[in-house]
Amino acid sequence: MTRRAWIASSLALAAAPRLPVAVIGHTGRGNFGHGLDTVWRSFPQLEVVAISDPDPAGRAAAQSRTGALRAYSDFREMLAQEKPFLVGIGPRHADQRLLMLSAAVAAGCHIYMEKPFAVALADADPMVQAVQRHGVKLQIAHQMRRSPYALEAQRLITSGDIGEVEQIRCHGKEDRRAGGEDMAVLGSHLFDMMRFFLGDPLSVSARVTHNGRNITRADARSASEPVGPIAGNQITATFTFPGGIPAFFTTRAVADTHPWRFGTWIYGSRGVICLPNGIYPDGGLHILRSASWIPSSSAQWQSFPPPAEHQVKGSDLANSLMVTDLLAAIESNSRPCCNEIDGRWTTEMIQGVYLSHLTGRHVDFPLTSRQHPLL
Repeated sequence: MTRRAWIASSLALAAAPRLPVAVIGHTGRGNFGHGLDTVWRSFPQLEVVAISDPDPAGRAAAQSRTGALRAYSDFREMLAQEKPFLVGIGPRHADQRLLMLSAAVAAGCHIYMEKPFAVALADADPMVQAVQRHGVKLQIAHQMRRSPYALEAQRLITSGDIGEVEQIRCHGKEDRRAGGEDMAVLGSHLFDMMRFFLGDPLSVSARVTHNGRNITRADARSASEPVGPIAGNQITATFTFPGGIPAFFTTRAVADTHPWRFGTWIYGSRGVICLPNGIYPDGGLHILRSASWIPSSSAQWQSFPPPAEHQVKGSDLANSLMVTDLLAAIESNSRPCCNEIDGRWTTEMIQGVYLSHLTGRHVDFPLTSRQHPLL
């Protein structure tokens, strides 16, 4: 683009009215998620006109942080008064997710929403129906979907750099939440990556234990954040994808761990891709072009630098890539890269793990029962 064209484009953008954005948060109950309040400042065509937060101190801080023109204690009042084009649903806690999403879609708003998608399929199904009935676009904050590392991994697979994909292995973060909470909160990212590379799973076979003992429904408990019932401090699950390709997930309470274990390993007939799960530009991408799957004198791990430079810096970068995709989907009337169907699949895979363990058999998707197996 020439300098004259750039100046003309900038002047046109400055003259155009900005699209109104409203942000829903709740201090002390999931807050504003991971940057779902501040990402909007990266888009000159958008303006945060209002925020909502029932907590007075949190509301004042959020208004100052975002530059919102107005602040509300009730998100329903905010939506009715402001009629925004876009809504950010920020709280990490999922117990208010159905209520907040239902209000936003009824107001005709497009949505960028924190994960996890829902506490159970019983909530996820009406959420999907509401989004599609009102014809709005929804993007879930599984930021790995637009990470240049993940996109480059996808390109490497498509180009045949590791041959035919034979299996995927995913490992939870295994911090203090190891086991059921690790799967619900962070495993959702990994399950989303499984589908990103392999499509929709066909079935799952899993075992859930606590200190080596098989869990029962009596072991169900609440997580440190309300993301649905959880159980166990060790989970092993095998998902089967089209073509019979297996994808393995594990999380276990251990004394020693490392952040790089939290990620996705893709094994092919001619090599391996390692994709640590990190909020871009953190994370990384590594490839080993060896059919033996181990380094040798003729094949070593190759690490990729960040594949692209971006104008947005810092913690807003990963979210800005997702919002950019959402805006493109709105303009072209297409699906955002991590839409309501993708969000529901992560909930379905989590429930499938528990159902498989409790029934002692492999479970086919989609699940017949939409109630959470631990309830």
